[in-house]
Amino acid sequence: MSTVRTLALLALVACAAGTSAQAPVAAPADRWTQFRGTPMLAGLSDAKMPAALKLLWTYEAGDAIESSAAILDGVVYVGSQTGELHAVNLADGKLKWKYKASADGIGESSPAVAGGLVYIGDLSGVLHAVQTATGQAAWTFKTSTEIKSSPVVAGDKVIVGSYDSNLYALGAKDGKLAWKIQTEGYVHATPAIVDGVAYIAGCDEILRGIRISDGVEVLKMPFGAYTGASPAVVDGRAYYGTYENDVLAVDLKAKKIVWSYKHPERSFPFYSSPAVLPDRVIVGGRDKMVHALDKKTGKALWTFATGARVDSSPVIAGGLAYIGSNDGKLYVLDVMSGKSVFQFEAGGPLSASPALASGRLVIGSQDGKLFCLGA
Repeated sequence: MSTVRTLALLALVACAAGTSAQAPVAAPADRWTQFRGTPMLAGLSDAKMPAALKLLWTYEAGDAIESSAAILDGVVYVGSQTGELHAVNLADGKLKWKYKASADGIGESSPAVAGGLVYIGDLSGVLHAVQTATGQAAWTFKTSTEIKSSPVVAGDKVIVGSYDSNLYALGAKDGKLAWKIQTEGYVHATPAIVDGVAYIAGCDEILRGIRISDGVEVLKMPFGAYTGASPAVVDGRAYYGTYENDVLAVDLKAKKIVWSYKHPERSFPFYSSPAVLPDRVIVGGRDKMVHALDKKTGKALWTFATGARVDSSPVIAGGLAYIGSNDGKLYVLDVMSGKSVFQFEAGGPLSASPALASGRLVIGSQDGKLFCLGA
């Protein structure tokens, strides 16, 4: 077992011992049920990935895929600019069903799957709950404008943001409004949920914590930067990038920025959401690079250059980071050294993030193709 994997498992045990309410750090090996894998948005997976990847199948979605896939019970769920939610068999890439959400399309909102339903937002501002068995709508909820945030299921509620500046909590089974809280800007990012609190870092330059049980704001911390990235919340800290060209680590209890990382020469925004290991944070940048930062200090450990901006968010399994780039390549990097161990040429830009489950990787491209790689 690799050192990184051992550390990740030790961290998982420590978290479980420290609080029974905290979600697991890594997604289970056989599923990837939401954006970034778990409600903490840590970007880690326990999937056992093959040493060498090969293309197993390609599915044509008909238009751009910016949505990152979810995988559960051998089915892949992903949205596309056609306005459709696609359910595809993980084994062979054959279509199970398609659900028409909106003529306006599905953008970056990524599906979440729980309790026999799959949830996804569309660019007309509707959150859809669709039956996984049939592809039929269970319920819909209309916000005032587009949804690019990805839904997160928290107990009997589903939490999602909208460009109407609100964060919503809806009944997971019936779609009834439990509460909404208004921010001072678009709610673009996906909320990270830890210990019953939803954390969002938003377009209003404020990091907020909203108690899920009643919608009460328990944290409001200005941090002075516009952000489109979703925070990863691990061990009492939130990690996220900003449009002020830095990556921040915020102590949630102390309500202060612990460290801020800027590349010494290349000033570009960070739109990718970070993956957080016990000792390092890995994130893509619009400077065309993948960055590995020391988790305690924020100092750069390594950078890896791609051929275009990196909006895709990394997923880490077995000591390797899997990440797409707008140069049309999927990269597999060693998390300790930053060296490339594998590259896959997709052909179209990869702004969506990989999903890992059952030894397979699934990612969509902006030219409408959904790829599955494995052994």
